[in-house]
Amino acid sequence: MELSRAVVNFINKRTNPALMLAAGFAVIIVLGTLLLLVPRSTLPHIHLSVVDALFVATSSVCVTGLSPVELATTFTLEGQTVILLLIQIGGLGVMTITSFFALFFMGNTGLYNQFALRDMLSSETFSSLVSALLYILGFTFVIELCGAALIWHSIHGTLGYSLHEELYFSLFHAVSAFCNAGFSTLEGNLGNEAILTAHNGFYLWISLLIVLGGIGFPILVNFKDILFYHLRMAAYRLLGVGQKPIRYRHLTNINTKIVLFITALLLVGGTLWVGCLEWNGAFHGMTTGEKLTQSLFNAVAPRTAGFNSVDLREFSFMTLLGYLFLMWVGGGSQSTAGGLKVNTLGVAWANFLSVIRGRERVTLFGREIPAESVRRASATIFASMSAILTAFVLLVAIEPAIHPTRLLFETISALSTVGSSLGVTPELGEAGKLILTGLMFMGRVGLITVLMSLLPARPDPKYRLPKDNVIIN
Repeated sequence: MELSRAVVNFINKRTNPALMLAAGFAVIIVLGTLLLLVPRSTLPHIHLSVVDALFVATSSVCVTGLSPVELATTFTLEGQTVILLLIQIGGLGVMTITSFFALFFMGNTGLYNQFALRDMLSSETFSSLVSALLYILGFTFVIELCGAALIWHSIHGTLGYSLHEELYFSLFHAVSAFCNAGFSTLEGNLGNEAILTAHNGFYLWISLLIVLGGIGFPILVNFKDILFYHLRMAAYRLLGVGQKPIRYRHLTNINTKIVLFITALLLVGGTLWVGCLEWNGAFHGMTTGEKLTQSLFNAVAPRTAGFNSVDLREFSFMTLLGYLFLMWVGGGSQSTAGGLKVNTLGVAWANFLSVIRGRERVTLFGREIPAESVRRASATIFASMSAILTAFVLLVAIEPAIHPTRLLFETISALSTVGSSLGVTPELGEAGKLILTGLMFMGRVGLITVLMSLLPARPDPKYRLPKDNVIIN
């Protein structure tokens, strides 16, 4: 109870919510690093350096998947369990968990933090904050358990594991997939020969979990609302049960429409891109069913799970270009995925169309987008490009022996918390690993959030300055 009160007192302080979120992730990363340095976490013949432990802990909490060491040949069952817990915490979000326990133990938080929680969880009212937090936890655990059951069914009796090992394998990969982490207990990730052939169902279930985790909790809540609405309507019409529900014409909100449309576009386009370019390339020797499955899987994984079923160094340069774009975009806002976010891309595209059409207002799916959302999308894109360029230049200067293309791939993968790799991470020195560690942290917490936590807030002055035009062409 004393611990819960300490958590509540910390949350109720009128501190910057962005700083609270960044501090929460930092604390969990430090604790995870210490746990991974415990001798029982690694195999007897393995010595894990502090930098490598920090890297793995950061990659786990930031649900990235990059690692300087092989998970299967470095960590014991205890170490892998620590990584699994860090992935789960990172997928849910430290602030979400902290806020949930604060509300659970004390029933409320300060008004200032209720505003922050409401915005973070896309809650319409303060009264629905608790239900929103419960929905996040409920959706997460139910989807992960169902995913684990489906994965177990697809691999049962095929890997030479005992029942306990199969259950652990299934649970680990279900959590890793839904949280878009990309970690695997298999040597060689999901490209291991034991799972690569005759396991199309396994890759399809992993892909489904990645997509569900990547579309975002607000969209899952919107799905729930739509389902319950139709169930109430059916119960009233067929059975005469309950009061007549209010009839709504627009059940799907604007965020759901943006995320589903752009996600579908990227998945179909990515599948065709990878399949056409690698049909007789990296997928040579596979059956037609396996090629189709791998094409879909390798369009889903870079957004932003980072699992790999094929050595990415076997892909053509054109395929890797598509990978870079998918990694940079990422998944939906307030999801387990990272990246620029499809919401940001959708708003930026709508703003682009409004400019070339000579319109003053930005509209999308029959709705006007507020100026604040347009400004935030532009700022996010600028911050993302700036961080990528800065880190890339530093890595090129520090690691001149590594090809710049491979360094750029690793940079975007780290910032977008993807985890896909061209094998660069184990080759980096400590300075390079620390740069990627910082990128993963910024990518998970959010570039704008990190900057807001570092820079003091400066509200607009009460006076207005004279307006003047800036020439932009």
